[in-house]
Amino acid sequence: MTAPTSSETASLPIVTVALSYEHDVVLARQRARSIAAGLGFDSQDQVRFATAVSELARNAYQYAKGGRVLFALEQEGNRSVLVAHVHDEGPGITDLPRILQGVYVSRTGMGVGITGARRLTDRFSIESSTQSGTVVSVGKIVGHSRTPLTADDVRRVVDSLSSRDTASPFEEIQRQNQELAAALDALTATKASLERLNLELEETNRGVVALYAELDDRAEQLRRMSETKTRFLSDISHELRTPLSSIVNLTRILLSHADGPLESEQDKQVTMIQRSAEWLTEMVSDLLDIAKIEAGKVELRCDDFSATALFAALRGMFRPLATNEKVALVIDDPDPALSLYTDEQRIAQVLRNFVSNALKFTADGEVRVSAGVEGDAVRFAVTDTGIGIAPADRERIFEEFSQVDGPIQRRVRGTGLGLPLSRKLAALLGGTVEVESEVGKGSRFSLLVPRDVRHAEGANG
Repeated sequence: MTAPTSSETASLPIVTVALSYEHDVVLARQRARSIAAGLGFDSQDQVRFATAVSELARNAYQYAKGGRVLFALEQEGNRSVLVAHVHDEGPGITDLPRILQGVYVSRTGMGVGITGARRLTDRFSIESSTQSGTVVSVGKIVGHSRTPLTADDVRRVVDSLSSRDTASPFEEIQRQNQELAAALDALTATKASLERLNLELEETNRGVVALYAELDDRAEQLRRMSETKTRFLSDISHELRTPLSSIVNLTRILLSHADGPLESEQDKQVTMIQRSAEWLTEMVSDLLDIAKIEAGKVELRCDDFSATALFAALRGMFRPLATNEKVALVIDDPDPALSLYTDEQRIAQVLRNFVSNALKFTADGEVRVSAGVEGDAVRFAVTDTGIGIAPADRERIFEEFSQVDGPIQRRVRGTGLGLPLSRKLAALLGGTVEVESEVGKGSRFSLLVPRDVRHAEGANG
């Protein structure tokens, strides 16, 4: 063992081991482990670093007939790295790129030591030529140190090496066997841990598979329940429509006095029957529409039309609804140039629901219907001066059969289906329903739809 010269040092040189005889390979391994131990490496990192140095030293002795190993402590920023430079002046390494890629091993095993040393260390570099031989550098980071080690730390390690007796090759082999046995025990424990983990993962996977199967079953049950509900609503709606239509027509005949006059009390009773039948007919129609939408059986009948023509038709449709003389129904004239390509009937249906609700919940003042362009869309709005809606109830009014409790709500009759149906119809048209309201001051319901339904995402055109 000789002290390194200044030209051979990296940052802080530690010691140099000449590889002149075969037992020097064992000495290099011993020195590597001792230095690593002196710098505070744990036992596993000591074995990794010593094994890497041993493999590279054996290559240098076997293929280049000698060389030297320089141990040094280098600094990388705030980190300290224990480095071993293995020099030889041999013929160089052929097929070095393939060796580094791990695809080449010579008949004598050359290449295994290099790739093994590379995997065992944190830093690796190699230079090889036919003129100057080969230099392989490997390094292990001193992980426990929060501050860079100093020359005093290196001096302490060198002093401990000088005072330590060198073990014989037999003792070194015995120690190496002990290290291999310890490594084997660690691998066995790791394997057992992995097997337990795999069992846990298999159990977890079985649980996940069972959960997905249960979710699929539930989804299928929900689908069948939805189909059953839709079929029931459709069937019951069709069954109720005929007798209800008959009742409405009969009451109209009676109220027209075609078969003779009615007494005053009879007239009132027939009128009540007529209104109840009309209310039930409206609810049945809404239920049937909702059932068709949920079943995906509603197709839009789209065509070009003007907002002016739509509002002209709405005036006649809304006139029978305005029965309260204290409430003015105002329909603003839209821009004559405003035209749309969508389902005119469905837009009229939504607006009728809006106006019907507005008239029900407005005791005095006005209900105003308007339309205006917003980019590529048209906003139809129904504004009233009625009781308004509390913020907590603005989403609940779009739930089927849901109605907000209050004095006026108790007096007027409603199905609780108009607004949910309107929201579903708006979605079919590629639009949305929006509401703005303030309790005691009124509400504004609006339908925002694209002017051309063919350009709308999600529209059922």
